[in-house]
This record gives sequence, C-alpha cells and structure tokens, in this order.
Amino acid sequence: MRGIRRIATTIVLVAMAYGAADAAQRNSSSREAFFRCKDAKGQTHYGDSVPPECAGFDTEVLNENGMQVRLIEGEPTRLKRLEREAAEAKVRKEKDQRALRDRTLTETYLTVEDIERLRSQRLEMLNAQYRITEQNITNLRERQTRLQGQVSRFKPYSDKPNAPPLPDHLASEMVNTVKGLRVYEESLAANRKEQADLNASFDSDVKRFKELKGLR
Repeated sequence: MRGIRRIATTIVLVAMAYGAADAAQRNSSSREAFFRCKDAKGQTHYGDSVPPECAGFDTEVLNENGMQVRLIEGEPTRLKRLEREAAEAKVRKEKDQRALRDRTLTETYLTVEDIERLRSQRLEMLNAQYRITEQNITNLRERQTRLQGQVSRFKPYSDKPNAPPLPDHLASEMVNTVKGLRVYEESLAANRKEQADLNASFDSDVKRFKELKGLR
C-alpha cells in the first residue's frame, strides 16, 4: 500500500515538473525581446532597449518570435488618443445631460400649460426687477441734473474769474452718481438678456416636451 502511494506521489511530482517547464517555455516565448520603430523618414530602428531614434515615435515591443506584445505610444498617437477620449467623453456627457433634461421635463410638468405658467412667473419677477432698476436710473438722472446745476458755479466748470473751486463733497457725489448710473444701465442690459435667454430656454422645453409626449 505504501508503495502504491509512493508511486502516485512520484507521478504527481513529475507532472508538476513538466507543467512548470511548459509554463516557463510559454513565458519565455512571450518575453519582451527587442524594440522597433519608424522615424519621421520612415526608417526602421531596432534595439534591445528603446533606440534614441524612437523618442517621440510609436515604438513596438516585440517578443522573441517577433510578435508585438505592446506599444509604447509616441507623442502624436498619444495626443490623438487623448483628443478621441475627450470627444467621446463630451458625447457621453451631452447624452447624459439630454437624458436628465428629458426626465426632468416629464417628471416636473404634466402639461404644456404648466411650463408656460412657470415661464410667466419667472418673467414677471424679471420685469419687476427691470422696473425697479428703471426707477433707480430715473432718480439718479434727476440727481445728476441737480448736481450739474450746482457744480456749474464752481471752477473749472464756471467761466467766472472769481468762481470758487469745486468742493470735494460735490465732486465725490457727482462721481458716485455717474458710476451708479453705469451700474444700473448695465443691470438693465443684463436683465434684457436674461429675459431673452429665459424665453429661448422655455421655448426649447415646450418643443421637447411635446416631442416626448407626442403632442403637436
């Protein structure tokens, strides 16, 4: 009985040894052996290590059988890959954003009237801000007119030889008034643009909602 176990053990050990030798042979056949590339003139270069001429160019890593096992990217290939990956990422992002927008539309609104109602509410808020800004501009222009009448009595705005110099507080108030007018006028322009953008966005939402719901 012991002899049978000893023979079986020997067989197993021999099989394991052959298996290890076979694996080592396979590994050696796929081992990286040398490098190959083509330079800008199309000339091929080989080497046991990466040849200096391969710097910046695609370099193939070959095994002992001359088969390519991997590729070291050159700069042009790397840049093209990065551009391709960036373009693919942009497409995926836009697709995800469209899907999110569609889901938001269908989950937020039941009818086109719901979208139009929200549009009206937001436009009314912007219109209220617009009216307040217009009133502020009117008030500042009235102040500017009043100040111009006051500063006209002082140098350098007065032609009278004995006119006193412009007081600092008047000069400061005039400057602040002019700056305030500019700020409010820019605010009006921004409000008008925001209203136009809002209308365009809601027009797009209505159109897409109708497409999703099969409406005309």
